[in-house]
Amino acid sequence: MILKQFVLGAIEDNNYLLIDEKTKEAVLIDCTEESQQIDNAIKEYGATLKYILLTHGHFDHVLGVNSFRAKYHCKALIHEDDKFLLDKMKDFARSFGIPSVEIQNVDGFIKDGEVIEFGTNKIKVIHTPGHTKGGVCFLLEDKIFTGDTLFCDAIGRTDLPGGSFQQLKSSIEQRLFTLDENITVYPGHGNSTTIGHEKKYNHEL
Repeated sequence: MILKQFVLGAIEDNNYLLIDEKTKEAVLIDCTEESQQIDNAIKEYGATLKYILLTHGHFDHVLGVNSFRAKYHCKALIHEDDKFLLDKMKDFARSFGIPSVEIQNVDGFIKDGEVIEFGTNKIKVIHTPGHTKGGVCFLLEDKIFTGDTLFCDAIGRTDLPGGSFQQLKSSIEQRLFTLDENITVYPGHGNSTTIGHEKKYNHEL
């Protein structure tokens, strides 16, 4: 499998393009903005974008969704508990000093334990509320994409609408720290890490 990381937007969000080497089917995990970098990678590998998978509904992770859906005729999926964040996106963006954004549309909802297939790969959805009500992580073999749930030596903030420190702590300790310690963590911001490293050194829990 081909994994390409793109750091995009004013808040430097990580977007991850995963491409099945055999079938060239691809998924994009989070979609910060319309990006020529991602377009170029899709073209370079001759990939077909099948899904946009959203770790949560905050504007900085989703503002490219409408553009990519229209361009690649792919499906955008999010946990239903974060649909309200999409609906309230304009208000939320204004609170961060961003005056005008376009409401982003999705094609369906994902749930805990669901398996999403692209090519020969299977991604498992793990619901990890705390940063937002509908925050999820995506587990693919020895990789997990954690959005703003878990970072390298840090955790997601919980002071925004739908946030809860106790929920986030429980999600990380009971859903993520029970996974194999060698699994690589690809967060929504910053550097990658491992489950084992975070269990030992993450002091924000």
